[in-house]
Amino acid sequence: VQLQASGGGLVQAGGSLRLSCAVSGYVFQVNFMGWYRQPPGKQRELVATITSGGQSNYADSVKGRFTISRDNSKNTQYLQMDSLRPEDTAVYYCNVNLSPSFGMAPRDYWGEGTQVTVSS
Repeated sequence: VQLQASGGGLVQAGGSLRLSCAVSGYVFQVNFMGWYRQPPGKQRELVATITSGGQSNYADSVKGRFTISRDNSKNTQYLQMDSLRPEDTAVYYCNVNLSPSFGMAPRDYWGEGTQVTVSS
């Protein structure tokens, strides 16, 4: 099982970016999916999560600006980021809680980070 994230880059304040994270390999069941970020010099923090049923949760700092979604048929999640601010600059990591095969307990998998830089 691997997670492949894409979509990061450099954008001016007020702009938009869309991150994607696809799960590759056979999986039995995908549960929670989410995005975390680590700003320069700071600890990793939660950005947003989404359940298999589509219920989402956001950090207060991104509510109203970011939208998390998922395509269960493709085991892929997305993060639409609008009205970006310089303080959104960070390495963004995707996270998925899944069971690799029947009978195996679910656990968290992490993708490699993708850099998002917002210039003022």
